[in-house]
This record gives sequence, structure tokens and C-alpha cells, in this order.
Amino acid sequence: MTTVLPSVGIQPSGYRLPHAARVGKVRLQVSDLAASSLFYTRVLGFRVIRRAAAIAALGPQSGPAVIELHERRTARPVPRRGLIGLYHFAILLPDRASLGRFVAHLGELGAYAGSADHLVSEALYLSDPDGLGIEVYADRARATWGTNGGEIAMATRPLDLRSLLLAAGDTPWTGMPAGTSIGHVHFHVTTLGEAEAFYHHALGFDKAMWSYPGALFFSAGGYHHHVGTNTWAAGSTVAGPEDARLLEWELRLPGERDIEAATRNAATAGFRVREDGDDRLITDSSGITVRLTQWSNS
Repeated sequence: MTTVLPSVGIQPSGYRLPHAARVGKVRLQVSDLAASSLFYTRVLGFRVIRRAAAIAALGPQSGPAVIELHERRTARPVPRRGLIGLYHFAILLPDRASLGRFVAHLGELGAYAGSADHLVSEALYLSDPDGLGIEVYADRARATWGTNGGEIAMATRPLDLRSLLLAAGDTPWTGMPAGTSIGHVHFHVTTLGEAEAFYHHALGFDKAMWSYPGALFFSAGGYHHHVGTNTWAAGSTVAGPEDARLLEWELRLPGERDIEAATRNAATAGFRVREDGDDRLITDSSGITVRLTQWSNS
């Protein structure tokens, strides 16, 4: 994520995140660790790296963990309308061929997935056993990304699944490949104004896209988005301790000074900051918690 598109997006008026900021792990609360682990390994192709009594850490077939599952047996499934909190987390594959192989794998399993071409990326959409939303996607080359009035141009169009299958070639799916990461997170929020106050002004993301109905997207370093927010579940309750939900997501920054700068800015903006070792935890007005941590932390 080193290439920066010129004259794209709106920078915050004060503190701005470094271009190298990226999303790290997501931590999820699930109702049945065994059932969820089976889904994340069999359907999504992750491997279990560590497992304790009520926690499992999962990652690609080679590489560090990118998802943690925390079991709470009484957790309620996500209602069809959704809750204020997680809309989906997005698993970024290293290339288009890998996404094509994943398409073929889902076909062999007979697993259902939604799909979309977003111009900057190609994506599939699934839900886990508790109804938590998941996107699996591959980016198109940055040189092909367009702009529209200062925004990165994104849309929702039909996905060419046949072309993806051709891109896969004869190589079989063997699980999430090395280089797989969490590319972005997308949230149902209470209001877009509150989302802008937190992600743009307090955390220091650029606004990347703002004309999509009911949504606002944020990024660092010219990426299409690291954080998506929407009000499509307006009127729903905030995900709480008894719900299957996102517990927290990581925002990884290059060094301690970056964490200190982001922390100071968020505190100045009125958000409470909690310490957890070298990390900092901040919760937005929709109850979504971000963990500021260094790149080197796994």
C-alpha cells in the first residue's frame, strides 16, 4: 500500500494517519467455537493457529493470525436487519487468481455467496454461522482505479464469475494463501456525522468516498477504503455483550510515535482512551472499539 493516488479524497484538517496505516486482526464473539471454527476452516480455508478453551486464532495457510474467535455460548445470532456494529469484515486475497480459486471452491461445496464488482475490487459476500458478515475480495491494480469529483470511483455492479474462474487456471484451491489479510472493516453506525467525527477527525483517516447513498468511506495512503460506515441499519440496537459481534478491530501503525499522535488527537476530540500494554483502545459513538497497535505486534 505504498502508491498514493494524486488529488483523491479529503484530508482531515488536523492530525492525519500515516500512509502505512492498515487494518490488522479482527476479534469476533461467536456462540459456538466448534461450529464457527469448522466454517472458517472448511468454507473460508483458514487454519487454526492457536486454540484455548474458548478462543481460536485463525490465519492463512502460511502467515500470522488475522481472525480471533471468542466463544460466548449465550451469544444471540445477528438479526436479519443487522445491529449497530459490524456490517462485515473484508478478507483481502493477494491476487485475482486466488479469488477465482475461491469461487471454484465455493462451487464445489455448494456454498452460497453474494457477489459484486466494485470497480476497484471484485468481491464475494458470505455470513458465518452467527450471521456475522464477511467479504472476500481481491483488488484491481491501483493504476486502473478511477476518480469522480475527488472521490475514488466505486460502484456495485454484477461480478463476472466466469472470468474469475478462468483466472484461476488449473491450480486447485488449497486454503487461504500466504499474503491474505484483513483489507478493511465496514460498520453499521448510528449517524454518518458521528462516524465522520470519529474516523476522519479523531482517528485521522482521509474521507475517500462520500456520495454513495447512506454511506461514508475512509482510508489512509490513498487506498479505496480501510473503514466503511453506513446507516442502513438505522433504528437497530447497538450490538451488546449478549450478541454475536465484533469485539474489536486493530488499526496497525508503524511505530510508537504514531500511536501516541493518534491517541492524543482522539483524546483531544473527546474520546476516552484506554491503555492495554503498548496498545490503546478507543470506542466510537456506535460502540465499535479500535485497538491502536504497532505493525510488528501479532
